[in-house]
Amino acid sequence: MSTLTLERNFFPLQNFGHSLTAPAYVFKPRCAEEICEAFELAGKTGLTVAARGAGRSYNDASLNGGGIVLDLSGMNRIINWDPVTGRVAAEPGVTLEQLWQRVEPEGWWPPVVSGTMFTTLGGCLAANIHGKNNFRMGPIGEHVIEFTAILPTGAEVTCSPNKNADLFYAMISGLGMLGIFTSITMQMKRIESGLLEVHAWPVHNLHEHLAFLFDKAPDFDYTVGWMDTMTGGKSLGRGQIHAANYLHGDEDPDPQKTMKLENQILPPRIFGVFPKSILYIFMKPFANNLGWSAVNTAKYVASLRAHTFRQSHAAFHFLLDYVPNWELSYGRGGLIQYQSFLPKETAEEAWRGMLNISLKRGMPSYLGVTKRHRPDQFLMTHALDGFSLALDFKVTNGNRAKLSAMLQEFDKVVLGAGGRFYFAKNSETRPETAMRFLGEETIAKFRKLKKRCDPNGILESDLYRRVFGNP
Repeated sequence: MSTLTLERNFFPLQNFGHSLTAPAYVFKPRCAEEICEAFELAGKTGLTVAARGAGRSYNDASLNGGGIVLDLSGMNRIINWDPVTGRVAAEPGVTLEQLWQRVEPEGWWPPVVSGTMFTTLGGCLAANIHGKNNFRMGPIGEHVIEFTAILPTGAEVTCSPNKNADLFYAMISGLGMLGIFTSITMQMKRIESGLLEVHAWPVHNLHEHLAFLFDKAPDFDYTVGWMDTMTGGKSLGRGQIHAANYLHGDEDPDPQKTMKLENQILPPRIFGVFPKSILYIFMKPFANNLGWSAVNTAKYVASLRAHTFRQSHAAFHFLLDYVPNWELSYGRGGLIQYQSFLPKETAEEAWRGMLNISLKRGMPSYLGVTKRHRPDQFLMTHALDGFSLALDFKVTNGNRAKLSAMLQEFDKVVLGAGGRFYFAKNSETRPETAMRFLGEETIAKFRKLKKRCDPNGILESDLYRRVFGNP
């Protein structure tokens, strides 16, 4: 019998970009039994349930306006860690920060990480995150050995590539709409140094940018591009590529030192004096078209000299964590991130059109990030043989409607070029768009599994209703 009640649990929640708000009844379960209690309460009250980890999604994936939200951040135990085999078992609320800090000093690293270390494993699996090595290592789901989950029926399932495989490949990438992860077992990657060797090159236009990503990716363990999205003409798509390799053998003269946590943790102060926690306040005056244009130009000029350097794993991977609360610099309206995935054959033409549209409309992206990708076999996959481009747009009361219309126009360009989308990012995707890029067969499979796992439709989120509508 459920002991949960709705009183005094109604709170406003936001997405990471602070562009969306939805009040919900928030519960913080500590075990699988308490997740079942929440499902029981939802059944009695007619409410729906959505899961939330660290709330780092740029869209409404962990919002459930008027319903119940399970804050899984309290289920954050590392259940077992074997430094001999590199296998780790953890609860869904464990963050990537907890994970890498546990395994890195003993010579291991998570095989796939996001651009921030504050995402939770449950959220990472629900979105099937990718990293700067997607072209080589695939999404995080490919490194999951097995997981257990609680279904809205109260049943517990254990899934692996060989056991309940249909659920394995659907729940990973399934947006938390089939069940709630309760434990996750993953394989870590062996490393021989706490450092990566990083190479940085300038690229002068979009064609060179994508050609460089395509040609150079096979030579490296990681590649990522920064794009100046505020400059048009012949320089459209200019930027900088960072590519990194693991160090092996005696390339690092003192690996025991470089793998110590004190040599990995990002410093909280600039030059040991100025606290980073308030840096976003000083960024606010630049959060406009003129200011960010100047920032992008300065960054590009500074990148014109190719160079090589060594960097800790944490510093290379978690660039978004260098400035705490950086997203607040965008102001009250927050930001929207729009990420599209395009085949290598059509990416250049499609992105050229989209970037020119944004410049012409006076709503340029302030930041562009590119990656190289390969396909995978997960049901709700966003990946393909090509590239991704993530664009950050500032939201204001004056531009919200116009920005939404422009992003809908982008959707048409992406679909016309055979592209795909990532459900942890875009907040404008509509049902017809999802149907086009996922296909009727995939959506039919997903609905069939949902009917099996969640016959009463208890698991829902704002994202699910927005993208899939009513069955």
